[in-house]
Amino acid sequence: MSSSDINCGSGGGANTYTGLRIASIFIIFAGSGFGALFPVLARRSSWLHVPAPLYEFAKYFGSGVIIATAFIHLLSPGISELTSPCLSPAWQEYPYAFAFAMLSLFSIFIVELVAFRWGTAKLAALGVAHDAHGHGVASHAAHGPEAYVDRNASAKDSQSDKSDLETGHGDFTVESDVLAQMIGVFILEFGVLLHSLFIGLTLAVDENFKILFVVVVFHQLFEGLGLGSRLSLLKLSPRYHYVPVVAGIFYAITTPVGIAAGLGVRSTYNPGSTTASIVSGVMDSLSAGILLYTGLVELLAHEFLFNKEMQNTSNGKVVYAVTCMLFGTGIMALLGRWA
Repeated sequence: MSSSDINCGSGGGANTYTGLRIASIFIIFAGSGFGALFPVLARRSSWLHVPAPLYEFAKYFGSGVIIATAFIHLLSPGISELTSPCLSPAWQEYPYAFAFAMLSLFSIFIVELVAFRWGTAKLAALGVAHDAHGHGVASHAAHGPEAYVDRNASAKDSQSDKSDLETGHGDFTVESDVLAQMIGVFILEFGVLLHSLFIGLTLAVDENFKILFVVVVFHQLFEGLGLGSRLSLLKLSPRYHYVPVVAGIFYAITTPVGIAAGLGVRSTYNPGSTTASIVSGVMDSLSAGILLYTGLVELLAHEFLFNKEMQNTSNGKVVYAVTCMLFGTGIMALLGRWA
């Protein structure tokens, strides 16, 4: 394509398949909502008995999906957008996409480090020990939820929790645990939602709508399952039981909102314009860093290296978990061939 064929200004959105584009709002909403909310609601349901191995599969599959999303669906587009011919030559002189990803990754790390040290100091002042990789009180604060906990450890936790409540420390430790988990959810959700919004905007105006539409349906479904499986495993008090549901709903509506917005401005919105390339490229790169940190540190490192259950389990289960993770990674990486 010659430089004269490049449209760096406003407009340029396709006007074809208008009816199907409108229908895609509801189809993608249904697919995204099912992926994000089914694991949450199924785990809480008394009549829908989902086998425990299925939750195990979804958990590890979801980890792979999140990591592939960071590399293939966020960082790679971010590089393309920030090296667009529409941008000034200054954008070509430095790998800005990698720099923004690195910036967000270290920012999340520093925030979590400060929060962890502050929480640990508060617990120490109350005489409560905090085991970041164990199963004690607030043990999930640093790395998020685990699917299954050793029964003996749970019994000890119950005694510890009871003692804390009797001494007045329980409320603080429980609230600290809840706050830490909610911060983890917000970080993961933030990275995913930005990505989903730009997907919707692009889908509304892209000329190759049919292919992109099919890919986005599966993309949002698998990404939703990855997010939903993690949300379903959060260990929250009844007071905060609404958090996973609200997070799932936000995920479900983000891409449809992006499509609706794109349809409304498709006569003026051009995803390849100078402004759109910069905004989308920066946001994609920042989101990539967030999901890379979440996927590699919060999910993989914790599940495979610091999880006591995984340390003591059979080699067969480890192989199964890694296989599920690689399967999720492979599926999302394959979808990157088209979108």
